[in-house]
Amino acid sequence: MPENKIIHLGFLIFPGFPMACLTSMIEPLRAANEISETQSFHWTLISETGERVDASAKVWFDPSVSLSEAPDVDFLFLLSPPMGRFADPKHGNGVLRSMARHGTTLGGVSGGVFPLARSGVLAGHTCSVHWCYDAAFADEFPEIDKTDEVIMLDRRCYTVSGAAAAFDLALMLIERALGPAIMTEVACWFQHPLVRGQGVRQRIPTVTATSTDDMLPEPVASAVAMFAEHIETPLSVLDVADRINVSARQLERHFKKATGTSPSLYFRGMRMAAARQLVMYSNKTMADIALSCGYSSVASLNQYYRAAYGLSPSEDRRKINMFRVRDNKSVPSV
Repeated sequence: MPENKIIHLGFLIFPGFPMACLTSMIEPLRAANEISETQSFHWTLISETGERVDASAKVWFDPSVSLSEAPDVDFLFLLSPPMGRFADPKHGNGVLRSMARHGTTLGGVSGGVFPLARSGVLAGHTCSVHWCYDAAFADEFPEIDKTDEVIMLDRRCYTVSGAAAAFDLALMLIERALGPAIMTEVACWFQHPLVRGQGVRQRIPTVTATSTDDMLPEPVASAVAMFAEHIETPLSVLDVADRINVSARQLERHFKKATGTSPSLYFRGMRMAAARQLVMYSNKTMADIALSCGYSSVASLNQYYRAAYGLSPSEDRRKINMFRVRDNKSVPSV
């Protein structure tokens, strides 16, 4: 980016968007302006209609303009829950595609990648998807390449996995515009100890929640990676052990030591986590969710889901729907 250019960012917020994703980008940009004694960054808050929007934390935000009236911006970032959609999809998606054609860099933060993908802008691109939305995103957009990297800058499509990654992206924009010294001072202002760029993978909690996936030893990590690739058509523990050249008994011992549970129970936990993503963030029926997670019947899914979460998938979906904010439409429970 040219020096001294005012960089204008738009933040398109959908009902139920995570407030931290917005503040994590605006605050470092504000600090950069203050430290550099410039107005290098300017931002505009936008909603589809220009009306106020309720964040997931039940805090109201009053946008400056509607999407139709939005000024020309260098970047437009979508902030949304996974279920976020335009009230008028034809118009809203058309505006995004037009902006992309005219040189605006479009981005999605956390769940904002979903409405960005629904617009068609991500076709042919690779995007960053938060680990907790991975199964739901893959189900809805099987044709879009995704990554578990915290930041993905693919031509003029910028996607980040969550609020912390949004802060990192803001620091990258600051470094480009104002140099590494200003960027470092901003990071220090906020006691942000590690500036992550592209190529850094998300840290994903293990099923036991006592560690993250990057802490798992071999061959456990290899087995977990294979499990993740076979949620729909599960492999037996013996098959996995054969593929990574250990005995089933050795694999059991490694898993017990690293995770406190057996490979088969760990795999079931992964399948339940994928099922819950689909319950929460997809319109799939319970029968389809069962098949997507390797179960031949809803009864089997119900049995293990209830053991994991204390209620059936249908009950869980109804409970979740009770807390969806205004205009964040409920998911059918079938």
